[in-house]
Amino acid sequence: MTIDIEDLSKEDAGPISSSSQLVVTLQSSASRKGRSKQEQVEELDPDSAVPGTQSIWVKTFGCAHNVSDSEYMMGQLQAYGYRLVSESEKDSAQLWLINSCTVKSPSQSAVATIIAAGKAAGKPLLVAGCVPQGDRKAAELKGLSLLGVGAIDRVVEAVEATLAGQQLVLLGRRKLPDLDLPKVRKNQHVEIVPLSTGCLGACTYCKTKHARGQLGSYRPEAIVRRVAAAAADPMVREVWLSSEDTGAYGRDVGSSIAELLARCVAVLPPDGRTLLRLGMTNPPFILQHLDAVAEVLRHPCVFSYLHVPVQSGSDAVLLRMNREYTVAEFRRVADTLLRGVPGLELATDIIAGFPGETAEDWQGTMELVGQYRFSHCHISQFYPRPGTPAARMKRVPTQVVKERTRQLTKLVDGFASSCEALLGSRQRVWVTDVAADGHKLTGHTKNYTQVRRTRAAAKQGLPPVRVSSAARS
Repeated sequence: MTIDIEDLSKEDAGPISSSSQLVVTLQSSASRKGRSKQEQVEELDPDSAVPGTQSIWVKTFGCAHNVSDSEYMMGQLQAYGYRLVSESEKDSAQLWLINSCTVKSPSQSAVATIIAAGKAAGKPLLVAGCVPQGDRKAAELKGLSLLGVGAIDRVVEAVEATLAGQQLVLLGRRKLPDLDLPKVRKNQHVEIVPLSTGCLGACTYCKTKHARGQLGSYRPEAIVRRVAAAAADPMVREVWLSSEDTGAYGRDVGSSIAELLARCVAVLPPDGRTLLRLGMTNPPFILQHLDAVAEVLRHPCVFSYLHVPVQSGSDAVLLRMNREYTVAEFRRVADTLLRGVPGLELATDIIAGFPGETAEDWQGTMELVGQYRFSHCHISQFYPRPGTPAARMKRVPTQVVKERTRQLTKLVDGFASSCEALLGSRQRVWVTDVAADGHKLTGHTKNYTQVRRTRAAAKQGLPPVRVSSAARS
């Protein structure tokens, strides 16, 4: 028998629409006495049904913030005794935990595909992340346990209920999960530290705002403590500061990104073995901190790299997007940082074919990208997300959108690679992963250019290496 359980805590955002759901309080089995959970697991069959010992496959979609959320959920599950399995072992897993992304239609479609596969395989499913938080009535979620973005600290409770055949829905708005929760890193050399959740914007095309909500910043001391702990770990080479909008950090807690960055830099190892990477920032709120941000990006322990999405080179399109800045203000951000940070790599995003975009609007975008020659330029066709204002706007014909995407892709692919300037130079490289060929290792230079190194060279540590070849990837 399946019992539907709904979270009715006082902090919830609103009432539950279904009157047929049974309200119960689950008694966690965390209080079980006796030997440690790890000792119990080692003696149990892999297919054991003893609570808190089963195998779980975690699948993550989306941004660095989502990856961090999954790492925190995996950390709690592993600390409790559950066995985490890799994708190659997912068929034998006793539960699938799917951390979803709703930023674009293809992202949510990919989530739906995994859910369908899990149902077909008869797997208990727990869906977390932005899809259930932003659209709990989505057809693919019917009858499943759901875990909201603010409830990742209750993942053990949700897993226990789901494995017991119950449907547990935890989507209430609560305080931010603790940054000191147990964590299992996806990459042992990269620590992702969320600065906040949500944002202060109201972009007409954005579905993520429905899930993450208004800006909620962590206290600066909590973030600095997490950065310091990560930097003290001899395995960590990169610390990412993740946010939906880094520039807006702290406005709700009496702090600012300038103050936070200064405090974070102060706890990094002076030998430069671990570098800080700033997360994505939109133009409006970073404008007042440009000098402070430039100073931090010049610091020897901070990557000279920043992702600033412009989305369009047309003020008319930016207005329909409700991006809250003009092309001139974006240029001010770009020019100030490029002038103030030698070797800075500036990344951006472009949406092709936003509703109402004219040929003249598009030409403005092409000219902007051509001027700045972004080495990292993520190009996305417009996708109408259900429930957003942009979904009700008159769309640009699909063939026009595709043609504009091809035009911009060709332009960007024609740029001489920024890393060609590194040919013959000696660069310090922070190694974090294995290359696709399975033999060489990959890492990043100070301006976050990706470099492949031989394992023999990497064993020497962080001495500079000579760049022998360069190409766009």
